[in-house]
Amino acid sequence: MDFEKKLGRLEEIVQKMEKGDLALEDSLKLFEEGVKLSRECHSRLNEAETKVKILMSVDANGNPVTKDFTPEDN
Repeated sequence: MDFEKKLGRLEEIVQKMEKGDLALEDSLKLFEEGVKLSRECHSRLNEAETKVKILMSVDANGNPVTKDFTPEDN
Protein backbone atom coordinates (compact mmCIF):
# COMPACT_ATOMS: atom_id res chain seq x y z
CA MET A 1 0.00 0.00 0.00
CA ASP A 2 1.45 3.39 -0.91
CA PHE A 3 1.89 6.30 1.50
CA GLU A 4 -1.25 8.18 0.45
CA LYS A 5 -3.46 5.11 0.86
CA LYS A 6 -1.97 4.39 4.28
CA LEU A 7 -2.57 7.97 5.36
CA GLY A 8 -6.15 7.86 4.05
CA ARG A 9 -6.80 4.62 5.93
CA LEU A 10 -5.30 6.14 9.06
CA GLU A 11 -7.65 9.14 8.78
CA GLU A 12 -10.58 6.76 8.32
CA ILE A 13 -9.60 4.86 11.46
CA VAL A 14 -9.34 8.06 13.49
CA GLN A 15 -12.80 9.17 12.33
CA LYS A 16 -14.35 5.82 13.25
CA MET A 17 -12.73 5.86 16.68
CA GLU A 18 -13.74 9.46 17.36
CA LYS A 19 -17.39 8.55 16.90
CA GLY A 20 -17.05 6.41 20.01
CA ASP A 21 -19.66 3.83 19.04
CA LEU A 22 -17.34 0.87 18.44
CA ALA A 23 -17.15 -2.22 20.61
CA LEU A 24 -13.99 -2.53 22.68
CA GLU A 25 -12.63 -5.40 20.57
CA ASP A 26 -13.23 -3.46 17.33
CA SER A 27 -11.61 -0.37 18.83
CA LEU A 28 -8.54 -2.36 19.82
CA LYS A 29 -8.18 -3.86 16.34
CA LEU A 30 -8.48 -0.43 14.73
CA PHE A 31 -6.06 1.05 17.25
CA GLU A 32 -3.47 -1.63 16.45
CA GLU A 33 -3.92 -1.08 12.72
CA GLY A 34 -3.64 2.68 13.24
CA VAL A 35 -0.42 2.38 15.22
CA LYS A 36 1.08 0.14 12.53
CA LEU A 37 0.06 2.54 9.76
CA SER A 38 1.33 5.53 11.72
CA ARG A 39 4.74 3.91 12.18
CA GLU A 40 4.95 3.00 8.49
CA CYS A 41 3.99 6.53 7.41
CA HIS A 42 6.48 8.04 9.87
CA SER A 43 9.24 5.80 8.52
CA ARG A 44 8.41 6.77 4.94
CA LEU A 45 8.46 10.47 5.84
CA ASN A 46 11.87 10.05 7.48
CA GLU A 47 13.17 8.39 4.32
CA ALA A 48 11.82 11.24 2.20
CA GLU A 49 13.37 13.85 4.52
CA THR A 50 16.74 12.11 4.32
CA LYS A 51 16.51 11.99 0.54
CA VAL A 52 15.70 15.71 0.35
CA LYS A 53 18.67 16.53 2.61
CA ILE A 54 20.96 14.50 0.35
CA LEU A 55 19.57 16.17 -2.78
CA MET A 56 20.03 19.65 -1.31
CA SER A 57 23.52 19.21 0.13
CA VAL A 58 26.48 21.17 -1.25
CA ASP A 59 30.20 20.97 -0.60
CA ALA A 60 32.44 23.76 0.76
CA ASN A 61 32.72 25.25 -2.75
CA GLY A 62 28.95 25.39 -3.24
CA ASN A 63 28.87 22.46 -5.65
CA PRO A 64 26.07 19.95 -5.34
CA VAL A 65 27.05 16.76 -3.57
CA THR A 66 25.76 13.67 -5.33
CA LYS A 67 25.23 10.42 -3.55
CA ASP A 68 23.02 7.42 -4.18
CA PHE A 69 20.15 7.23 -1.74
CA THR A 70 19.40 4.08 0.22
CA PRO A 71 16.94 3.85 3.13
CA GLU A 72 19.80 2.65 5.35
CA ASP A 73 21.22 6.21 5.21
CA ASN A 74 18.64 7.28 7.85
